[in-house]
This record gives sequence, C-alpha cells and structure tokens, in this order.
Amino acid sequence: MSESSSEPSRRRGGLWLWAILLVLAIAGGYWFFAKGSTAPANQGGQSMRRGMPAGMPVPVRLATVETGPIDHTLKAIGTVTAFNTVTVRSRVDGELQKIAFRDGQKVQEGDLLAQIDPRSYQVELDQALGQQTQNEAQLKNAQRDLQRYQLLFKQSSIAKQQVDAQAALVQQFLGSRKSDQAAVDSAALQLSFTRIIAPISGRLGLRKLDQGNMINASNTDGLVVITQTQPISVMFTLPQAQLPDVQEKIRAGQTLAVELYDRDDIRKIATGELMALDNQIDVATGTVRLKARFANEDESLFPNQFVNVRLRVGTAQSLVVPTMAVQQGSIGAFVYVVDDESKVHVQAIVIGRVDGRRVAVASGLTAGQRVVVEGLDRLREGAKVEVVSDTAATPAGPDDSAASKARAPRTGAPAAGAPVSGAPSAQ
Repeated sequence: MSESSSEPSRRRGGLWLWAILLVLAIAGGYWFFAKGSTAPANQGGQSMRRGMPAGMPVPVRLATVETGPIDHTLKAIGTVTAFNTVTVRSRVDGELQKIAFRDGQKVQEGDLLAQIDPRSYQVELDQALGQQTQNEAQLKNAQRDLQRYQLLFKQSSIAKQQVDAQAALVQQFLGSRKSDQAAVDSAALQLSFTRIIAPISGRLGLRKLDQGNMINASNTDGLVVITQTQPISVMFTLPQAQLPDVQEKIRAGQTLAVELYDRDDIRKIATGELMALDNQIDVATGTVRLKARFANEDESLFPNQFVNVRLRVGTAQSLVVPTMAVQQGSIGAFVYVVDDESKVHVQAIVIGRVDGRRVAVASGLTAGQRVVVEGLDRLREGAKVEVVSDTAATPAGPDDSAASKARAPRTGAPAAGAPVSGAPSAQ
C-alpha cells in the first residue's frame, strides 16, 4: 500500500521540476535577446541622440537679427460701455395710450416713443388761457380809467390820491398778466410731456410697460432704456507704474491709438482713440481707469462686452528677433546663435518690450547674426545644424498673434529655472 502511494508523489515532484526548468529557460532567452538588441545601440558610446543619428546635423530654421520698429503697447482687459445711457421716464401721470416703438429699434433724437392721455392736461391749459383772457380784459379797462383820471387831474377835477390808486390797480393787473402767462406756459408744458420723445439717438431696449397701463412720474423703472452705441466707449484700467508713459504723451498733445481684440486675443475687432483718464488712482488696486472712444460703425461692439485692449503708447527702433527664438533657462533669456561653420552656440540676452511675434533685444546680440527659431528642442552647445530655409528676420507685428499662438511651444526648450543643455550656468 505504501509503495503505491509514493509513486504518484514522485510523479508530481517530477512535473514541478520540469515546470521550473521551463520558466528559467524562457527568462534566459528573453534576457539574451533583449541584451543582443540593445548592444549595437550602445557600441562606441551614444550613437543616437533624441531620435537623430550621432554626428548628423540638426535641421533648423533661422532668422536674422535686424534693427526695426518695436511698438510700446500696453495691454489690459476692458468693458464696452454705452457712450450715453438714458432711462426714458414719464414726467406726468396718465394712461399710456400709444406705444410708438418696437423693442430693440434704433431711434433718432426727437422721435416719438409713446403718447399719454392728454385730455386732463388740455383742460388745465384751457383754464389757464381763460383766466389769462379775463385778467387781460380787466387790465385794459384799468389802463383806460387811468388815462381818464390823469386828464381830470390836470383839469383839477379829482384828487391826486384817486389817480395814484388807479395807477396801482393797473400795476396789479400787469403782475397778474405775468402770472397768467406763466400758468399758461406751465399748462402747455405739462401737455407737451404727454408726448414722450427720444432724448438721444441710440438703440432701444425692451419696453417695461405696455399700452393701456397707467404710467407715473414717480416710477423709477421708466418706460424703456436708450443706449448710444455709435459712438461707443470702452473702460479699462492700467497699473499706476504705466501711468507716466501715458501722461507724457497726453501732455504732449498726442492722440493715442487703442485697438480692441476678441476674448481669445486673436482677431482685431475695432480701432479707436484714448479719450481721457481718471483723476485719481484706486488705492485698493493701484490702478487708474481710462476711457477710449470707438466709432462702432459696424456695431461689432455691444455694451457690457469684455474685450482685450491694446493701448499704443509709442514706437522705437531696436534690435528685434522673433519671440520663437527666445528661450528661458538657468542663465535667463537666451538664444541659439549660428556661426559661419553652421554650429550653434548659446547666447544669453537681455530682452526688452514684446510686440506680438517680435521682441526687442537690449543687449547680447548684434545686427546680422542668425538665430534659430525652429528645431530648438534637438540643439545643444556646439551642435552642427543644417539650415532648412531662412525665415523672415522680423515677423509681422501683433496682428499676427494668432499664428504665433497656433505654434505649439518647444517641448525641448528649457523652462525658467531649469539647467540648459550645453549652456553655461549662472555663477
């Protein structure tokens, strides 16, 4: 019985042994072939670098450093506001008999907007006219009596006192005539208020009261709101540090151009001019408010719309390079300069103002030098390059910012604060 039970045990032990040997054989084969496939790549040092064979020139595109105009542009976020906004209210009480406008309609100054029932105000005017006519008749009668009394006094037929009393009565009626005329004018004015007219030219909003309702002068909501959108204004703020540059131009009598771009800061939608700046700085934010004016002939600007504002302060001549050429690293801003032997060298620079796809260079470069604008992610100090084609030295200005934003950032470009491959570190 014991011999029969030990036989299956030996068989199971043999199976486990063969399974372990098989696993070890598979692992050994995988290691052997993996090592064999990587060995050629490592022979003779590093033969591949970032997907390029060792010793092969890196294809790049270049731009030439040139002297050109660079705009001094201040950027801000602004809000479009109506040049004038009027809430149309009634100045008298009464029934709203007629609505003479459509919601959203454009109106001109003086156009009829609504008609209030004028009958009660016409009655008041008629009463004032009647009282005026009555007092006018009494005045004329008193003036004739005064003439008679003056004649009789010359003939010594009446006393002086009677003449003076009649003269005073004439003056009283003359005062009444002025009061009557004022009452007539007031009644006529109230009657004219029953016709509600547009005080300014602009576009109407949605009416807040329908025909047939009672309208009151005390109603603060009014009948409708008119916004003047041609021209239209834009309010924006600038930091107080940028205020001197703007004030200098304003005091010199210069008109500063203002450009508006859409919310993506790509498409230019309007061009106008700076109107005025506020008379004080907001102490809470350290900014000052400015107001610009735009013709808005195509009505592309709408009240309360958010826009990107670019205030052009001036233009100066400077060395310029494409913004794509400027990289950031541990040494700060730098570019790759190509020498006569088609080798690149890291050159630290000091940059100035940025104007769209161009940036001013304060120091570090000279006119005529060539800098790399494409292929930066595969470069290192002293690398050999092959020029694919030279690009324009100074790309278009800020209007072409859409093309600049469409280009993806260089994945190999050193980030700010990160060490640069082949670039000298800051000491």
